[in-house]
Amino acid sequence: MGAITYEELRVPVRGGHLTVLRWPATVRPPEQSAGPAPTVVALHGITSNALSWAGVAHHLAGRVTLVAPDLRGRAGSNALPGPYGMAAHAEDATALTEALGLRDVVLAGHSMGAFVAAVAGVRHPERFRSLLLVDGGVGFPVPEGLNTDDLITAVIGPAMERLKTTFPDRDAYRAFWQNHPAFTRSWEPWTEAHILRDLTGTEPELRSSCLLDAVREDGADTLSSETARALHRLTVPGELLWAERGLLDEPQGLYDEQRLKSAAVDDTTIRSRKVPGSNHYTLLLGDEGASTVAQSLLAATGAERPPAD
Repeated sequence: MGAITYEELRVPVRGGHLTVLRWPATVRPPEQSAGPAPTVVALHGITSNALSWAGVAHHLAGRVTLVAPDLRGRAGSNALPGPYGMAAHAEDATALTEALGLRDVVLAGHSMGAFVAAVAGVRHPERFRSLLLVDGGVGFPVPEGLNTDDLITAVIGPAMERLKTTFPDRDAYRAFWQNHPAFTRSWEPWTEAHILRDLTGTEPELRSSCLLDAVREDGADTLSSETARALHRLTVPGELLWAERGLLDEPQGLYDEQRLKSAAVDDTTIRSRKVPGSNHYTLLLGDEGASTVAQSLLAATGAERPPAD
């Protein structure tokens, strides 16, 4: 399947090499035949990996080059040392664009990756033409008196427990995810490829490749006031696509109109749009969600004009 056909690259960054997946552009309209193809750099969520963008690659259908790294501390990049945090990932993403000679890039991010994208847009606005934030990037109010693990658990819930769990085989890990409430109505070939890419170890002790220390440090940083301010310091334009439903497919998503109003998103360079029927995961990993994200990226890169209202 085209969505799972990609090149795997290694890009030098602080402390070693970042593993990067690249889906090259193969189709160019006549008016864009000169020069390099439009490029998107796409950043995954806190316990995810680069293959979370495979469904989007499928829907981009070769019209745009999509480059997605395994972020520091995950999958093919889990040997990279800390410190972690949004600034560290933002510098890795920028180093990736420099190493691959990318210019005028659209920077996309899902969940934690959206916070990284916002920080990168503030730190290196000259590198990115626009941002696409997918159900992330807007800060959350943080209750007082909670420790780091409590704060992270409040946001990503069962994902933290998964990192501490071993699985006897790949079927058990697949079953764990297929029983997840977010995927009861949506399971695509790229969904399975993405979750199986996360596994490391040998049977009967398979586990997630995500480093718990990286997730703790990154989770705390997404909730920091400094990270929350990034959205309001942006000069780069962009779009926020937010899911109607939450991480467990619950009716309350991470965002709603009131939360976005309280965060003063309308006072930033980012315009926002709700994606009805989607949850936090299916907005990227579901077929309809991946198609919606791809259409936004095609419009942002100029590879395809948005439909007239």
